[in-house]
Amino acid sequence: MCRYNLSLANESISQEFGFSHEQLGYIISTTMLAYAFGQIINGLLTDRIGGKKAMLIGATGTVVMNILFGAASFVGLLWLFIAIRGVDGYLQAFGAPGMVKINAAWFGHRERGRFSGIFGFMINLGRVGIFTLGPALLAGFTFLGLLQIPPLHWRWLFWAPSIICAAAAVFMAIFVTETPEEAGFVGVIADDTQMGADGVRAAFSQVFRAIVTNPVVWVTACAYACTGAVRQSVDQWFPTYMQDLYHVNIKSARFEFLALLIPVVASMGSLLSGYVSDIIFKGRRAPVAAMLYFLETTIILIAAQFHTVNYAIFFLVLISFTANSTHSILGSAAPMDIGGRRFAGFALGLIDSFQYFGGSLAGFFLGKLLDKSWGNYFYFMAPFGAVGGILMLTILGKVTRGSSGEASVANASP
Repeated sequence: MCRYNLSLANESISQEFGFSHEQLGYIISTTMLAYAFGQIINGLLTDRIGGKKAMLIGATGTVVMNILFGAASFVGLLWLFIAIRGVDGYLQAFGAPGMVKINAAWFGHRERGRFSGIFGFMINLGRVGIFTLGPALLAGFTFLGLLQIPPLHWRWLFWAPSIICAAAAVFMAIFVTETPEEAGFVGVIADDTQMGADGVRAAFSQVFRAIVTNPVVWVTACAYACTGAVRQSVDQWFPTYMQDLYHVNIKSARFEFLALLIPVVASMGSLLSGYVSDIIFKGRRAPVAAMLYFLETTIILIAAQFHTVNYAIFFLVLISFTANSTHSILGSAAPMDIGGRRFAGFALGLIDSFQYFGGSLAGFFLGKLLDKSWGNYFYFMAPFGAVGGILMLTILGKVTRGSSGEASVANASP
């Protein structure tokens, strides 16, 4: 909720302070780049300090930064919005490595695609939350049939999620157990890194060498950059797209339907791709991802030919389905396969950083194109799907197994 709130506030911020799409794009791009570099740094740190500590650092940081971003509305300076959201992007980058680090310890190789689907569902649950709560905050609502909440300023799109995130962090600090061993289940998940050591933590040098020297990591990362460019084009701009081009009010039933449908269908894609890669393709991620990338490209090119509200809703939902399907299996399942219990944090951090390097292009660069014409919107996305599919084809069938049946960190492939 603290990540997807900016897209709902974009148009309001633009109207209040006179920012162009390109200027709003600088906020988006700074966030994406800070998150990307944060994933690399924090992924490495996570393998050292553990997933639970990493997630709590990230949650605390994003609560503070979202409160400050809302407070910055009283000043209205572009550079201040950029700076706060940039720091927020870095701090949020503790979250995914921490989550994947914990769950690499709890799930075996052929269970991780399904976990990644659940992980994607939880991310999309946050999107449902903010896309439901956000319009209600802006329009006003009645709480429990008793308390009338008047329409609130857009700054509450940042303050309200902070309260919810703080409560979730407290719950996690009390109840989450980092490994099966800490919960009393010794030896239930093997150390699939095969580096001859138990546990879930490792030295910086060992983590860095094991992940950076694996060529499959880099191919997966580059493909994942393509996912990021498409995914962030939808996530960051679809509210403005519907408002500017089709004059759909953010408080209308039609917009609320789209805002709900995108994360719901995205969750379905995450879950389905996880099950298919686990069960039908026996833990191989690349064939599923390749098919999804080419399907995505086809959908995007068709979408560019239609120009009505209903078609816009239809195609945005389909694109979100494909983008979040590759997001799930490449962004969390593949890093767990490659990194295992001990190196999953840095594997995730490095691969996921490329999603946000790619996603940064959907900020100022896409914003500048949109200032010229909204006709550029879908054509911007199309090449990324094609390139992602081609990259996945280059690593088809390159899975080798160790004696334990798990993928070896030295040569594992999605």
